[in-house]
Amino acid sequence: MDKFLEGKVALVTGASRGLGRAIAEDFARLGALVAINYASNDVAAQDVLRSIEAKGGKAFLLKCALGSYEAAEQLTEALDKELRERTGSTDLDIIVNNAGGGPVANLDATTPEIFEKIVSDNLRAPFYVTKLLKSRLRDGGRLINVGSLGARTAVPDYIVYAMSKRALETFTIVMAKELGPRNITANCINPGLIESDANAHVRADDGIRSYLEQATPMRRFGVPSDFSGVAVSLASPQMGYVTGQIIEVAGGMSL
Repeated sequence: MDKFLEGKVALVTGASRGLGRAIAEDFARLGALVAINYASNDVAAQDVLRSIEAKGGKAFLLKCALGSYEAAEQLTEALDKELRERTGSTDLDIIVNNAGGGPVANLDATTPEIFEKIVSDNLRAPFYVTKLLKSRLRDGGRLINVGSLGARTAVPDYIVYAMSKRALETFTIVMAKELGPRNITANCINPGLIESDANAHVRADDGIRSYLEQATPMRRFGVPSDFSGVAVSLASPQMGYVTGQIIEVAGGMSL
């Protein structure tokens, strides 16, 4: 594949593991300079950086636990400093809001602290990162938000998580309208059951795994490259007229 991201700059939040890592590695492989944001896992972050550089890619680390306006300000300041030193500019071409997660609980078990944690991780983080960095996106750039199939399914134990991810979909559509005049696309990718650290306990239970695989038309869990391939596609020059879309990467599980 041609290095169609050569000369581009991408920020991927939550990129030390799982889906974020897969996106960061793919973008770097295609020529982009990748800012790898992560919250706390130094070992995992260094491993991603080494992996990218060993293959001739370009990347750097930005340690910042997102979820507040102040955290987004810290990220922006650190990103600007790194980009000025490396490129002489603070311009970006791609923002991937991947960081997210939080505890799960049903309505009765959701404390104010759990509610605030989930909303901060999944909604405040991408909202404030985008708010502060959208002016740095070059015309023709890409905004990619990472949602969840959980936003479209009624699972009681994921009530706040689902609400926050559904709100992220609305945010994506609004951004598509706002950024469209600059030829910047905004799309949301909703992963289903993709193999990652987050669902290792589910995959370890043969009975649950078999049930979920049978509930998926593809009869398997996805792998990170299934997901990152969609992000790569959205970042390509051929996808400049696709915007405001919610794209499921779930093997047809919600059909």
